[in-house]
Amino acid sequence: MEKYSVIMAGGGGTRFWPLSRRRMPKQFLNLTGRDIMVNETIDRITGNVPRENIFIVTNVSQAEAMEAAVKGRLKEGRILAEPAARNTAACIGYAAAVIRKKYGDGVMCVLPSDHYIKAKEAYGEVMEFAMKLAEETDRLVTIGIKPTKPATGYGYIKYNKKVKEVGYTIGTASQKRIAAYEVSDFVEKPNLPAAKSYLKQGCYLWNSGMFVWKTSVILRYFEELLPDVYECLMQIEEAIGTPGEQETIDRIYPKIPKISIDYGIMERADNVIMLEGDFGWNDVGSWDTLDAVYDTDENNNVVQGDQIHIGSKNCIAYGSKDRLIATIGLDNVVIVETEDAILVCDKSRTQDVKKVVELLEEQGREEYL
Repeated sequence: MEKYSVIMAGGGGTRFWPLSRRRMPKQFLNLTGRDIMVNETIDRITGNVPRENIFIVTNVSQAEAMEAAVKGRLKEGRILAEPAARNTAACIGYAAAVIRKKYGDGVMCVLPSDHYIKAKEAYGEVMEFAMKLAEETDRLVTIGIKPTKPATGYGYIKYNKKVKEVGYTIGTASQKRIAAYEVSDFVEKPNLPAAKSYLKQGCYLWNSGMFVWKTSVILRYFEELLPDVYECLMQIEEAIGTPGEQETIDRIYPKIPKISIDYGIMERADNVIMLEGDFGWNDVGSWDTLDAVYDTDENNNVVQGDQIHIGSKNCIAYGSKDRLIATIGLDNVVIVETEDAILVCDKSRTQDVKKVVELLEEQGREEYL
């Protein structure tokens, strides 16, 4: 069975303001020093999926920039432009409908465009097993990440520790095994006491937002659990490849109900299995997570750019080489300097950076968005 990858790249990355903007959201940023995040996502999955079978779903306002950013990496026609943002269910369903209409059934892995993966080989092994499971069992497969701290910025997946569904041995020397578990529940982003409780119980993993399934299987779940969304998708699927394709997409897509794939399908499906991904994952979703990408100094500071720090510790300081950042005696603070804006916040409040973006939107200050 053919294998496909769908990369979701339509987000705004508001928690990474002021570096992430509408014209240059997080997936277009080079945070690692190697390449922009969407290109690193493409390169990682090419060990499992042929480049010609990789698709990107992005917002129509970002499509032209995306074409330029990934030029030479993807086959022509592999960027799908959403005329309206309708959350992840619409994004994933749209891609599944396109793949099924043009190529028939296949194994489809869904990946966010802006995650950091440290151990690429281990990542490839988990994805290989996930695709094997999806093809052979018709299960909805998701990837969970072992928590390293009681994070409140991630969703969690509860699993049944007593039920190890299958095991997969990789390599001949290490005989390392990847276990798959039955999923008990999906949990939204918790408060801190709940997150601490999850870690103590030991049967919760972070929800990575990575999924693998057959296109036929996920569309069947859309039909069963999200019939309103499914009806719209079928109108779009019927038009694919016809002269009226774009007109139909522009007319129907904005009518698709807004709902996430987690809430609409994953939390309600009875056929979900989870693999534990041990490959140095981080969604780099907010400024306090940069220590996953960069080394820290002797005082546990992440320092990027021209900087002097005297007695400061546990800080994130991200700036350019054109302007000096100097701190004295700071603890647990984030400082971000760009051409036109400076962000200073407590490291524990980085999830609230999106509120700055919301306030700027209310005030109509488009130049900072």
